Amino acid sequence: MAREAEEDNAANDDVQEFHQWNPMRALKNVEVGDYYFKRKNYRAAMDRYKEALFYKENDAVATFRLAVSQEKLGDKTGALNNYTAYLKILPHGPFADEAQNSIGRLSSEAPSQK
Repeated sequence: MAREAEEDNAANDDVQEFHQWNPMRALKNVEVGDYYFKRKNYRAAMDRYKEALFYKENDAVATFRLAVSQEKLGDKTGALNNYTAYLKILPHGPFADEAQNSIGRLSSEAPSQK
């Protein structure tokens, strides 16, 4: 019995918090993020794109636009991660060429690590 309880506790440790999948709410957050981005409020845009990804994980548009916002704010590591994530979601998507170019540009700007 003790072993079963330990296994149940170990399984519960792996449980992540559940949140509701809501693609309409994600879309609205992307729209609001675009509004902020056009006004060069990149921090607010980034927050909205992150919120969109909360409601719809692996949303290609939100992931790409988050990467662009992070790049504008100087977060090269975050931008590289999200450009790469976008290409994993949609390798031949509408922003694939731009994502590839951005990855190449940011990779060449990053200091080499030995």
